[in-house]
Amino acid sequence: MKDTQIKKLIEAEKKRQKKVINLIASENYVSEDVLEALGSELTNKYAEGYAGRRYYGGNEIVDKVESLCIERALTLFGLKPTEWHVNVQPLSGSPANMAVYVGLVPREGKIMGMSLDHGGHLTHGHKVSASGKFWTQVPYGLNKNTELLDYAALKELAIAEKPNIIVGGYTAYPRVVDFKKLREVADACGALLMVDMSHIAGLVAGRAYPSPFEYADIVTTTVHKTLRGPRAALIFSRIDARELGKKIDKAVFPGLQGGPHINQIAAVAVALKEAATPAFKKYAAQVKKNAVVLAEELKHKGWKIISGGTDSHLILVDTWMNGQKNAQGAGAVPGKVASDALEAVGIIVNKNAIPFDTRPPADPSGIRLGTAAETTRGRKEKDFKKIAAQIDTVLKRVQGK
Repeated sequence: MKDTQIKKLIEAEKKRQKKVINLIASENYVSEDVLEALGSELTNKYAEGYAGRRYYGGNEIVDKVESLCIERALTLFGLKPTEWHVNVQPLSGSPANMAVYVGLVPREGKIMGMSLDHGGHLTHGHKVSASGKFWTQVPYGLNKNTELLDYAALKELAIAEKPNIIVGGYTAYPRVVDFKKLREVADACGALLMVDMSHIAGLVAGRAYPSPFEYADIVTTTVHKTLRGPRAALIFSRIDARELGKKIDKAVFPGLQGGPHINQIAAVAVALKEAATPAFKKYAAQVKKNAVVLAEELKHKGWKIISGGTDSHLILVDTWMNGQKNAQGAGAVPGKVASDALEAVGIIVNKNAIPFDTRPPADPSGIRLGTAAETTRGRKEKDFKKIAAQIDTVLKRVQGK
């Protein structure tokens, strides 16, 4: 690379990634093949429109790239092309969710999504997001005692509010979601059921987490988390008389985007092929095993784990109330302080709100941990026991113990 400044920064980031323990639940490490596709000559092609329906010439090859990506997306999740449609053009998860709302939710309609501090995402209707500015959020949350989804309360709320769409699938909920019960809730109030499986997509692909496809009308996902692909997103929708796919396609283009990033779509296709291998299935199982061990070790050392554990790749740790309740009188640790202290020793996590959090989002009461990235590096249960010990040592040092 002739641009020495950028080259140095890229090399510096490579070194940073190699020397840290990466527990960011939203991150992973892609293969060399994914990077090669992402940096290929496909970057040069502008292909506004869809395969066979472009607005520029010279699309013979890129049409094949996009069609192959669509085929692999359906195959990976065991979907029939006569029953499911998939749009592979969204640039990332937030635009994908916005496209669903633009296409399917009327203006000033209602989006029923989990509250941000309980584990929902900004794009599930939160007021600071466009999804909360153009539509009305009907927020739902967790049972205060169990810190689990309360499907009965959720159903009661849905019948009273009559939302246009219910969003299941979350950014900070560690437990298995009962998609069948969410379907029952949606049917009870006449709403569409959308599942945002961005965090769990790789676990679903690897058969380490229940699939939402049997029950959902729409499924959105990013590709760069547990699915171990590039920054990108997919939107799946059922094929029926409602023509959900056609409406979503129009919302993606020309509604929200111009020409798709064909190099990105090619990299997605590579990742989807990798995720269809037996090796990836073993990987997904190991991600979950590692998360369970990490949660249990931290719990054993006295840290409060939200909901008591995990069924996925992520863990929420209450670092604030844990300290306040400590019988030995150790001080409470705000989430930002915990995150900064861990980063100082090379353990990268993110500060995160916990259910019923009374602290501000910029400095919440907990941290979120994920095991996908370090599992890609080959770490197993014994390694995560050591990581748990390191985390415990750092946080107790901050507490003053």
